[in-house]
Amino acid sequence: MANYLGYSLFFLYCLAHIVDVYGGRDFYSILGVPKNADTRQIKKAYRTKAKNLHPDKNKDDPDADEKFKDLGAAYEVLSDEDKRAKYDRCGEECVKEDGGFGNMDPFASFFGGFGFDFDDGHQRGRGETPRGADVVIDLWVTLEELYSGNFVEVVRNKPVFRPASGTRRCNCRQEMVTRQLGPGRFAMTQQQVCDECPNVKLESEERLLEVEVEQGMKDGQEQRFVAEGEPHVDGDPGDLIFKIQTRPHPRFERRGDDLYTNVTVSLSDALTGFDMEIEHLDGHKVRVQREKVTWPGARIRKKGEGMPNYENNNLFGTMYITIDVDFPKKEFSEEEKENLRDIIQQESKFKVYNGLDGY
Repeated sequence: MANYLGYSLFFLYCLAHIVDVYGGRDFYSILGVPKNADTRQIKKAYRTKAKNLHPDKNKDDPDADEKFKDLGAAYEVLSDEDKRAKYDRCGEECVKEDGGFGNMDPFASFFGGFGFDFDDGHQRGRGETPRGADVVIDLWVTLEELYSGNFVEVVRNKPVFRPASGTRRCNCRQEMVTRQLGPGRFAMTQQQVCDECPNVKLESEERLLEVEVEQGMKDGQEQRFVAEGEPHVDGDPGDLIFKIQTRPHPRFERRGDDLYTNVTVSLSDALTGFDMEIEHLDGHKVRVQREKVTWPGARIRKKGEGMPNYENNNLFGTMYITIDVDFPKKEFSEEEKENLRDIIQQESKFKVYNGLDGY
Protein backbone atom coordinates (compact mmCIF):
# COMPACT_ATOMS: atom_id res chain seq x y z
CA MET A 1 0.00 0.00 0.00
CA ALA A 2 2.82 2.37 0.87
CA ASN A 3 4.55 1.59 -2.40
CA TYR A 4 1.31 2.21 -4.32
CA LEU A 5 0.86 5.57 -2.57
CA GLY A 6 4.45 6.49 -3.33
CA TYR A 7 4.07 5.68 -7.01
CA SER A 8 0.83 7.67 -7.14
CA LEU A 9 2.46 10.73 -5.58
CA PHE A 10 5.40 10.43 -7.97
CA PHE A 11 3.02 10.22 -10.94
CA LEU A 12 1.11 13.29 -9.78
CA TYR A 13 4.39 15.17 -9.31
CA CYS A 14 5.49 14.29 -12.85
CA LEU A 15 2.10 15.26 -14.22
CA ALA A 16 2.23 18.60 -12.43
CA HIS A 17 5.74 19.16 -13.76
CA ILE A 18 4.60 18.42 -17.31
CA VAL A 19 1.64 20.78 -16.97
CA ASP A 20 3.92 23.45 -15.57
CA VAL A 21 6.40 23.12 -18.43
CA TYR A 22 3.81 22.79 -21.18
CA GLY A 23 1.29 25.07 -19.54
CA GLY A 24 -0.88 27.38 -21.54
CA ARG A 25 -3.26 26.96 -24.44
CA ASP A 26 -3.32 23.91 -26.70
CA PHE A 27 -2.82 25.62 -30.03
CA TYR A 28 -3.21 22.41 -32.04
CA SER A 29 -6.63 21.77 -30.48
CA ILE A 30 -7.65 25.40 -31.01
CA LEU A 31 -6.88 25.12 -34.73
CA GLY A 32 -8.18 21.54 -34.91
CA VAL A 33 -5.07 20.12 -36.59
CA PRO A 34 -2.79 17.19 -35.68
CA LYS A 35 0.68 17.86 -34.27
CA ASN A 36 2.28 16.71 -37.53
CA ALA A 37 0.20 19.11 -39.64
CA ASP A 38 2.08 20.92 -42.39
CA THR A 39 1.91 24.65 -43.06
CA ARG A 40 -0.81 24.29 -45.70
CA GLN A 41 -3.07 22.38 -43.30
CA ILE A 42 -2.52 24.99 -40.59
CA LYS A 43 -3.34 27.88 -42.90
CA LYS A 44 -6.43 26.18 -44.28
CA ALA A 45 -7.70 25.35 -40.79
CA TYR A 46 -7.13 28.93 -39.63
CA ARG A 47 -8.94 30.41 -42.61
CA THR A 48 -11.99 28.20 -42.03
CA LYS A 49 -12.16 28.79 -38.28
CA ALA A 50 -11.53 32.53 -38.63
CA LYS A 51 -14.72 32.84 -40.65
CA ASN A 52 -16.74 30.77 -38.19
CA LEU A 53 -15.38 32.31 -34.96
CA HIS A 54 -15.27 35.97 -35.96
CA PRO A 55 -17.01 38.12 -33.29
CA ASP A 56 -19.20 39.79 -35.93
CA LYS A 57 -20.72 36.39 -36.63
CA ASN A 58 -21.07 35.37 -32.97
CA LYS A 59 -22.50 38.46 -31.27
CA ASP A 60 -24.54 36.30 -28.86
CA ASP A 61 -21.46 34.49 -27.58
CA PRO A 62 -19.85 36.43 -24.69
CA ASP A 63 -16.60 34.52 -25.24
CA ALA A 64 -16.40 35.25 -28.97
CA ASP A 65 -13.62 37.84 -28.66
CA GLU A 66 -11.53 35.55 -26.46
CA LYS A 67 -11.96 32.57 -28.78
CA PHE A 68 -10.95 34.69 -31.75
CA LYS A 69 -7.85 35.95 -29.93
CA ASP A 70 -6.92 32.36 -29.05
CA LEU A 71 -7.28 31.39 -32.69
CA GLY A 72 -5.04 34.26 -33.81
CA ALA A 73 -2.38 33.36 -31.21
CA ALA A 74 -2.48 29.71 -32.27
CA TYR A 75 -2.01 30.61 -35.92
CA GLU A 76 0.76 33.10 -35.18
CA VAL A 77 2.78 30.45 -33.37
CA LEU A 78 2.12 27.36 -35.48
CA SER A 79 2.60 29.14 -38.82
CA ASP A 80 6.09 30.29 -37.77
CA GLU A 81 8.72 27.52 -37.82
CA ASP A 82 10.85 28.96 -35.00
CA LYS A 83 7.92 29.75 -32.70
CA ARG A 84 6.36 26.36 -33.40
CA ALA A 85 9.58 24.55 -32.50
CA LYS A 86 9.79 26.44 -29.20
CA TYR A 87 6.12 25.78 -28.47
CA ASP A 88 6.54 22.06 -29.16
CA ARG A 89 9.56 21.98 -26.88
CA CYS A 90 8.17 23.70 -23.79
CA GLY A 91 4.76 25.20 -24.44
CA GLU A 92 3.32 28.70 -24.65
CA GLU A 93 5.50 30.14 -21.89
CA CYS A 94 8.63 29.72 -24.02
CA VAL A 95 7.04 31.67 -26.85
CA LYS A 96 5.97 34.44 -24.46
CA GLU A 97 9.46 34.73 -23.04
CA ASP A 98 10.86 35.25 -26.54
CA GLY A 99 8.70 38.26 -27.32
CA GLY A 100 5.14 37.11 -26.89
CA PHE A 101 2.44 37.71 -29.43
CA GLY A 102 1.09 40.64 -31.37
CA ASN A 103 3.83 40.86 -33.99
CA MET A 104 1.47 40.11 -36.84
CA ASP A 105 -2.15 40.33 -37.89
CA PRO A 106 -2.95 36.86 -39.24
CA PHE A 107 -6.51 37.79 -40.14
CA ALA A 108 -5.33 40.64 -42.30
CA SER A 109 -2.97 38.35 -44.19
CA PHE A 110 -6.00 36.40 -45.40
CA PHE A 111 -8.77 38.98 -45.69
CA GLY A 112 -7.00 42.35 -45.74
CA GLY A 113 -8.34 43.45 -42.37
CA PHE A 114 -11.37 43.13 -40.12
CA GLY A 115 -14.95 43.81 -41.11
CA PHE A 116 -15.36 40.78 -43.39
CA ASP A 117 -18.97 40.11 -44.28
CA PHE A 118 -19.63 36.40 -44.08
CA ASP A 119 -22.71 36.58 -46.27
CA ASP A 120 -21.47 38.21 -49.47
CA GLY A 121 -17.78 38.98 -48.92
CA HIS A 122 -18.15 42.73 -48.32
CA GLN A 123 -17.54 44.79 -45.23
CA ARG A 124 -20.39 45.46 -42.86
CA GLY A 125 -21.57 48.85 -41.83
CA ARG A 126 -20.35 50.81 -44.81
CA GLY A 127 -23.76 52.39 -45.34
CA GLU A 128 -23.41 55.54 -47.40
CA THR A 129 -19.71 55.92 -46.75
CA PRO A 130 -17.81 56.59 -50.00
CA ARG A 131 -15.80 53.62 -51.16
CA GLY A 132 -12.83 53.14 -53.43
CA ALA A 133 -12.95 50.92 -56.48
CA ASP A 134 -12.48 47.17 -56.32
CA VAL A 135 -9.38 45.79 -58.02
CA VAL A 136 -9.94 42.53 -59.93
CA ILE A 137 -6.89 40.48 -60.90
CA ASP A 138 -6.76 37.17 -62.80
CA LEU A 139 -4.76 34.65 -60.79
CA TRP A 140 -3.36 32.03 -63.16
CA VAL A 141 -2.86 28.70 -61.42
CA THR A 142 -1.92 25.18 -62.47
CA LEU A 143 -4.10 22.09 -62.49
CA GLU A 144 -1.71 20.66 -59.91
CA GLU A 145 -2.55 23.52 -57.53
CA LEU A 146 -6.27 23.10 -58.12
CA TYR A 147 -5.98 19.35 -57.48
CA SER A 148 -3.97 19.46 -54.25
CA GLY A 149 -4.58 23.02 -53.03
CA ASN A 150 -1.90 25.63 -52.45
CA PHE A 151 -1.12 29.04 -50.99
CA VAL A 152 0.21 31.53 -53.54
CA GLU A 153 2.20 34.53 -52.31
CA VAL A 154 1.39 37.75 -54.15
CA VAL A 155 3.21 41.05 -53.67
CA ARG A 156 0.71 43.92 -53.71
CA ASN A 157 1.93 47.49 -54.20
CA LYS A 158 -1.02 49.19 -52.58
CA PRO A 159 -1.60 52.97 -52.76
CA VAL A 160 -2.26 54.35 -49.26
CA PHE A 161 -2.88 57.86 -47.94
CA ARG A 162 -0.22 59.44 -45.71
CA PRO A 163 -0.37 62.75 -43.81
CA ALA A 164 0.87 65.77 -45.75
CA SER A 165 1.30 69.46 -44.97
CA GLY A 166 -1.60 71.88 -45.34
CA THR A 167 -5.34 71.26 -45.40
CA ARG A 168 -7.89 70.15 -47.96
CA ARG A 169 -11.63 70.42 -48.57
CA CYS A 170 -13.35 67.25 -47.33
CA ASN A 171 -16.71 65.77 -46.38
CA CYS A 172 -18.37 67.94 -49.02
CA ARG A 173 -22.16 67.93 -49.05
CA GLN A 174 -25.13 69.83 -50.46
CA GLU A 175 -27.04 72.03 -48.01
CA MET A 176 -30.03 74.34 -48.38
CA VAL A 177 -29.17 78.01 -47.74
CA THR A 178 -31.78 80.75 -47.27
CA ARG A 179 -31.00 84.26 -48.54
CA GLN A 180 -33.11 87.38 -48.01
CA LEU A 181 -33.76 89.18 -51.26
CA GLY A 182 -35.71 92.07 -49.75
CA PRO A 183 -38.44 92.91 -47.26
CA GLY A 184 -40.43 89.70 -46.88
CA ARG A 185 -38.69 88.04 -49.82
CA PHE A 186 -36.48 84.98 -49.37
CA ALA A 187 -34.85 82.49 -51.69
CA MET A 188 -33.65 78.97 -50.86
CA THR A 189 -30.75 77.60 -52.87
CA GLN A 190 -28.52 74.55 -52.68
CA GLN A 191 -24.82 75.02 -52.28
CA GLN A 192 -21.84 72.81 -51.57
CA VAL A 193 -20.46 72.99 -48.04
CA CYS A 194 -17.12 71.41 -47.18
CA ASP A 195 -15.04 70.88 -44.06
CA GLU A 196 -11.33 71.53 -43.76
CA CYS A 197 -9.35 68.31 -43.15
CA PRO A 198 -5.64 67.59 -42.81
CA ASN A 199 -4.01 67.14 -46.18
CA VAL A 200 -2.93 63.70 -47.41
CA LYS A 201 -0.76 62.26 -50.16
CA LEU A 202 -0.68 58.89 -51.88
CA GLU A 203 2.26 56.57 -51.31
CA SER A 204 2.88 53.02 -52.46
CA GLU A 205 3.07 50.40 -49.74
CA GLU A 206 4.25 46.85 -50.42
CA ARG A 207 2.09 44.09 -48.91
CA LEU A 208 2.69 40.34 -49.09
CA LEU A 209 -0.63 38.53 -49.44
CA GLU A 210 -1.30 34.80 -49.33
CA VAL A 211 -4.03 33.68 -51.70
CA GLU A 212 -5.46 30.26 -50.97
CA VAL A 213 -6.07 28.10 -54.02
CA GLU A 214 -8.62 25.66 -52.65
CA GLN A 215 -8.98 22.11 -53.94
CA GLY A 216 -11.48 21.84 -56.75
CA MET A 217 -11.84 25.56 -57.43
CA LYS A 218 -12.99 26.44 -60.94
CA ASP A 219 -12.31 29.27 -63.36
CA GLY A 220 -14.06 32.46 -62.32
CA GLN A 221 -14.20 31.68 -58.61
CA GLU A 222 -12.91 34.51 -56.43
CA GLN A 223 -10.81 35.06 -53.35
CA ARG A 224 -11.51 38.49 -51.85
CA PHE A 225 -9.21 40.61 -49.70
CA VAL A 226 -11.22 43.25 -47.91
CA ALA A 227 -9.89 46.84 -47.99
CA GLU A 228 -6.91 45.95 -50.22
CA GLY A 229 -8.34 47.71 -53.29
CA GLU A 230 -8.21 51.35 -54.36
CA PRO A 231 -8.31 53.89 -51.51
CA HIS A 232 -10.88 56.67 -51.13
CA VAL A 233 -9.72 59.96 -49.64
CA ASP A 234 -12.94 60.43 -47.64
CA GLY A 235 -14.10 56.85 -47.25
CA ASP A 236 -13.22 53.18 -47.22
CA PRO A 237 -10.87 51.44 -49.63
CA GLY A 238 -12.29 48.96 -52.07
CA ASP A 239 -11.53 45.24 -52.13
CA LEU A 240 -8.87 43.27 -53.95
CA ILE A 241 -10.38 40.32 -55.79
CA PHE A 242 -8.36 37.45 -57.24
CA LYS A 243 -10.22 35.56 -59.96
CA ILE A 244 -9.07 31.99 -60.57
CA GLN A 245 -7.92 31.12 -64.12
CA THR A 246 -6.40 27.75 -65.09
CA ARG A 247 -3.20 27.52 -67.10
CA PRO A 248 -3.25 25.07 -70.04
CA HIS A 249 -1.84 21.68 -69.06
CA PRO A 250 0.37 19.52 -71.32
CA ARG A 251 -1.38 16.23 -70.39
CA PHE A 252 -4.85 16.90 -69.01
CA GLU A 253 -7.91 18.93 -69.91
CA ARG A 254 -10.46 19.68 -67.22
CA ARG A 255 -14.22 19.62 -67.82
CA GLY A 256 -16.12 20.16 -64.61
CA ASP A 257 -14.74 17.63 -62.14
CA ASP A 258 -13.59 15.26 -64.91
CA LEU A 259 -10.16 15.02 -66.50
CA TYR A 260 -9.49 14.11 -70.14
CA THR A 261 -6.22 12.88 -71.58
CA ASN A 262 -4.97 11.07 -74.70
CA VAL A 263 -2.60 8.12 -74.89
CA THR A 264 -0.87 6.82 -78.01
CA VAL A 265 -0.03 3.10 -78.12
CA SER A 266 1.68 1.04 -80.77
CA LEU A 267 -0.29 -1.12 -83.19
CA SER A 268 1.09 -4.29 -81.60
CA ASP A 269 -0.02 -3.09 -78.14
CA ALA A 270 -3.43 -2.13 -79.53
CA LEU A 271 -3.86 -5.66 -80.94
CA THR A 272 -2.37 -7.71 -78.11
CA GLY A 273 -3.05 -5.60 -75.01
CA PHE A 274 -0.94 -3.34 -72.83
CA ASP A 275 -0.23 -2.37 -69.22
CA MET A 276 0.90 1.20 -68.54
CA GLU A 277 0.84 3.94 -65.88
CA ILE A 278 -0.18 7.60 -66.15
CA GLU A 279 1.32 10.08 -63.70
CA HIS A 280 -1.46 12.03 -61.99
CA LEU A 281 -1.38 15.69 -60.95
CA ASP A 282 -0.12 14.89 -57.44
CA GLY A 283 2.41 12.31 -58.62
CA HIS A 284 0.51 9.09 -57.91
CA LYS A 285 0.25 6.54 -60.70
CA VAL A 286 -2.96 5.57 -62.50
CA ARG A 287 -2.73 2.07 -63.95
CA VAL A 288 -4.28 1.51 -67.38
CA GLN A 289 -4.54 -2.12 -68.44
CA ARG A 290 -6.06 -3.78 -71.51
CA GLU A 291 -5.98 -7.47 -72.43
CA LYS A 292 -8.08 -7.25 -75.59
CA VAL A 293 -7.97 -5.38 -78.89
CA THR A 294 -8.08 -1.60 -78.54
CA TRP A 295 -9.27 0.42 -81.51
CA PRO A 296 -8.32 4.03 -82.34
CA GLY A 297 -10.59 6.42 -80.46
CA ALA A 298 -11.47 3.90 -77.74
CA ARG A 299 -12.11 5.59 -74.40
CA ILE A 300 -11.19 4.13 -71.02
CA ARG A 301 -12.80 5.47 -67.83
CA LYS A 302 -11.11 5.56 -64.43
CA LYS A 303 -13.63 6.51 -61.75
CA GLY A 304 -12.38 8.58 -58.85
CA GLU A 305 -9.30 9.78 -60.74
CA GLY A 306 -10.68 13.17 -61.80
CA MET A 307 -10.58 16.49 -59.96
CA PRO A 308 -11.74 16.88 -56.35
CA ASN A 309 -15.20 18.37 -55.92
CA TYR A 310 -15.02 21.90 -54.51
CA GLU A 311 -17.92 21.41 -52.10
CA ASN A 312 -16.74 18.00 -50.93
CA ASN A 313 -13.04 17.24 -51.40
CA ASN A 314 -13.68 13.56 -50.65
CA LEU A 315 -15.52 13.20 -53.97
CA PHE A 316 -13.57 13.00 -57.23
CA GLY A 317 -14.61 13.07 -60.85
CA THR A 318 -13.68 10.58 -63.59
CA MET A 319 -10.58 10.41 -65.77
CA TYR A 320 -11.32 9.71 -69.44
CA ILE A 321 -8.42 8.26 -71.46
CA THR A 322 -8.78 8.31 -75.25
CA ILE A 323 -6.56 5.84 -77.10
CA ASP A 324 -4.76 6.68 -80.34
CA VAL A 325 -2.88 4.01 -82.30
CA ASP A 326 0.53 4.58 -83.84
CA PHE A 327 0.60 2.54 -87.06
CA PRO A 328 3.95 1.31 -88.36
CA LYS A 329 5.36 3.24 -91.28
CA LYS A 330 7.51 0.44 -92.75
CA GLU A 331 6.68 -1.33 -95.99
CA PHE A 332 5.68 -5.01 -95.65
CA SER A 333 6.74 -7.71 -98.07
CA GLU A 334 4.10 -9.87 -99.78
CA GLU A 335 4.95 -12.73 -97.47
CA GLU A 336 4.56 -10.51 -94.39
CA LYS A 337 1.23 -9.24 -95.65
CA GLU A 338 -0.05 -12.79 -96.08
CA ASN A 339 1.14 -13.67 -92.59
CA LEU A 340 -0.68 -10.66 -91.16
CA ARG A 341 -3.89 -11.63 -92.97
CA ASP A 342 -3.60 -15.16 -91.60
CA ILE A 343 -3.09 -13.87 -88.05
CA ILE A 344 -5.80 -11.20 -88.09
CA GLN A 345 -8.30 -13.30 -90.04
CA GLN A 346 -10.43 -10.33 -91.00
CA GLU A 347 -12.07 -10.01 -94.37
CA SER A 348 -11.60 -6.84 -96.41
CA LYS A 349 -14.41 -4.39 -95.69
CA PHE A 350 -15.11 -0.98 -97.17
CA LYS A 351 -17.91 1.36 -96.11
CA VAL A 352 -18.48 4.85 -97.43
CA TYR A 353 -20.62 7.10 -95.24
CA ASN A 354 -21.04 10.63 -93.93
CA GLY A 355 -19.06 10.50 -90.67
CA LEU A 356 -20.05 14.03 -89.71
CA ASP A 357 -23.69 13.00 -89.27
CA GLY A 358 -22.86 9.77 -87.52
CA TYR A 359 -24.22 7.40 -90.21
